[in-house]
Amino acid sequence: MKLKLKDIVLLALLAALMCVGDFAMEWLPNVHFVGVLVVVATAVYRKYAFFPIMVYWIVLGFVEGFTLWWIPKIYIWVLLQIGVMLIPKGASARVKNILYVAVCSLHGFLSFGVLYAPAQALIAGLDFKGTLAWIVVGIPFDVTHGISNLILGIVFIYPMIKVLKFADKYAK
Repeated sequence: MKLKLKDIVLLALLAALMCVGDFAMEWLPNVHFVGVLVVVATAVYRKYAFFPIMVYWIVLGFVEGFTLWWIPKIYIWVLLQIGVMLIPKGASARVKNILYVAVCSLHGFLSFGVLYAPAQALIAGLDFKGTLAWIVVGIPFDVTHGISNLILGIVFIYPMIKVLKFADKYAK
């Protein structure tokens, strides 16, 4: 896939939606649209989804501060992108859509517990027991995140992919 101007504009729009979706939902802990938008961007733009992820990550740093908690977010979102890219291209649309939602939800269940734990251990100087305790204490938040990603994924992933593919097909 070669990027055209319309693709760059749509990727920029996805980056903006990631930022707005995250900031607008701050009042509701661990519920946001970023995971859904990463899945959608990756399903349509594959490796180019890295660009809106990076824009989101940088904007997040400018808005909330370039602190130690900010660093692991780069690999947390890129791992979601990789998870989506591992879904076979040849799978049926129905199977892909189910897997997109499953990967999005699984990422929510793991993202700020298990996936964040290695960085948290290094940053806070936690030993293995401390890291496990950190993961266990975060389980309720991860459950909320995983369930919200599941619900948001069911509602938004498929329609948003269709809209982006429609824009790709008919926009000149």
